[in-house]
Amino acid sequence: MNAVLQVDGLHKAFGGVQAVEDVAFAVSAGELLALIGPNGAGKSTCFNMLNGQLRPDSGVVRFEGRDIVGLSPRDVWRLGVGRTFQIT
Repeated sequence: MNAVLQVDGLHKAFGGVQAVEDVAFAVSAGELLALIGPNGAGKSTCFNMLNGQLRPDSGVVRFEGRDIVGLSPRDVWRLGVGRTFQIT
């Protein structure tokens, strides 16, 4: 099965702090994937790079085979990548 979402070599640093380092995963149609970790582990930073809020320092994000790095959040949303926030 082909991956709907493919992430390879994702990196993001803020000054001297490496928030995300070499993240790679693939999600196929119908598959569920969880991204878990303690506070400060880079989960939100990773999601922000997937939806266009942040541009990765390096790496590739492909949705349905198309590289979406550098697209605006609106353009990513128009392709079908959505995001929701936890309400506490």
